[in-house]
Amino acid sequence: MKRKPKDYAIGDGYIDIAINQLAKGSCSTETECLLREILTTAIKLGKESGDMGDLKLVNDALKELRYSFKIFSPYRKVKKVIIFGSARSAKDSAEYKLAEEFAKKLTDRGYMIVTGGGPGVMEAGNKGAAAGKEFALNIRLPYEQKANPYIDEKDKIINFKYFFTRKLIFVKETDVTACFPGGFGTNDEGFEMLTLVQTGKSRPRPIVLMEPEGSTYWTEWMRFVKNQLLKNGFIDKDDLNLFRIVRTADEAISYVEDFYKVYHSIRYVAGLTVLRLNRAVSDKTLEDLNKKFKNILTSGEIAVSPPTKKEVERGEYLDLPRLIMNFNHRNYGKLYEMIGVINRD
Repeated sequence: MKRKPKDYAIGDGYIDIAINQLAKGSCSTETECLLREILTTAIKLGKESGDMGDLKLVNDALKELRYSFKIFSPYRKVKKVIIFGSARSAKDSAEYKLAEEFAKKLTDRGYMIVTGGGPGVMEAGNKGAAAGKEFALNIRLPYEQKANPYIDEKDKIINFKYFFTRKLIFVKETDVTACFPGGFGTNDEGFEMLTLVQTGKSRPRPIVLMEPEGSTYWTEWMRFVKNQLLKNGFIDKDDLNLFRIVRTADEAISYVEDFYKVYHSIRYVAGLTVLRLNRAVSDKTLEDLNKKFKNILTSGEIAVSPPTKKEVERGEYLDLPRLIMNFNHRNYGKLYEMIGVINRD
């Protein structure tokens, strides 16, 4: 049985009343319930833990998240691309030049750029981005890294103490992932992104692995993925649909723009999966979708639908056409293939 928010309380009448009053006076009616739970959690933590380290971690993480939400909230309707890559790439390296070109061409098309804020490929991303069209999510390290000088607006630099809060914002606030050659950090970020979309913990997005002409970085990586992960059954063949290896900025941009050509966004509502579209698909395409992707449904069929009740209540893209289905929440590689078919309509 689903827990009702009012069931989550301290159990001390005086404190619970104080929390209710504080929540009611600090936010909208829609978010009051959630703020009450946040305040209750904070008090529970204080009562249950005497460990200064525990409290410090929660405090610092919450402050980092709050500030990040504040910085990004005015730009939520603008599509953003996160650029991952080595901090050690030289300014004259092929990957540096490719990242700079990629960022420039994307911001010319209305996108915004997000980087880790450091040197190398990250610097190239900020350098290539049009003024005011980039963010830098810097990590505080004892030996590296200092924010690069190519961030036009200093209020778009966010300094993080923790990798986990920084990585959360990387994913939450962006719509596209571009990975350039890099070290452990780049591979960590790339594999985590793939894991999140493979498991449905992140909404579908284009993931481009950018390999400059003459480089074999992602080609060798792909050989490992096929020979070790795929052959040993650690991933499915359809999981290879989750990303694309590209060698030019134009090829990457074409893939990104094609991904959002018809497909707009995804929403999970009361057991249904809702695909919101920039325009309606043809009857022929809908028929083909039901034939080709029946095996990713738990029941029923893929159907045209008006906005769901929850979407109407929240005013979510009410003018967009929709497809709904009972997706099995398992075959996300196949879902990517389906999005590709929709975009070719």
